[in-house]
Amino acid sequence: MSYIPLEQHLPGITGLLEYRKDSGAPIRELTQILLRGESTLTAGERELIATVVSSRNECRFCTAAHTAAANILLENTDTVEAVKQDIDTAPVSDKLKTLLHIAALVQISGKAVTAEAITAAKQAGATDREIHDTVLIAALFCLYNRYVDGLATMTPTDPAFYEGLGQRLKQHGYNRLPQGYDHLKTKDNTLKSI
Repeated sequence: MSYIPLEQHLPGITGLLEYRKDSGAPIRELTQILLRGESTLTAGERELIATVVSSRNECRFCTAAHTAAANILLENTDTVEAVKQDIDTAPVSDKLKTLLHIAALVQISGKAVTAEAITAAKQAGATDREIHDTVLIAALFCLYNRYVDGLATMTPTDPAFYEGLGQRLKQHGYNRLPQGYDHLKTKDNTLKSI
């Protein structure tokens, strides 16, 4: 049960963004820019950054949601699981490994990011913008994870829910659905897959 009254058919951050649409709008816009906007990093790679941070923050909702989105965008499930287990042995480029390490440092603290980590990323071919965006995505997901967990939002346990959410994130990104979310309600006001 969440600490404040939220729509029961909107788990995780969606319920919070709908609770305060005025503050939710800029959060959605910034997330859309960073995770789906123009970038030399693929949408799947950016979802990996969100997943690594959420996993290390032990935010079950965000980890499951962004794992599903990354799996769909990368068109496999092995990469995400490998990255969550060990960045260094994961089947991703050396550049992405250095960026994921930077994201992991941001998850600890902004001050945990070292000049050496930045140099390693640059030596692996990361651009200044890729480094900037990695740090910003990681910092934002620390905020999102704390927002979701700090208000004890509902976290579905059915993997099918996250598969549906991952598909929605692939198709619509982080924009609010034009029709809203009432279509997600069922007769007994329980969750159904998006």
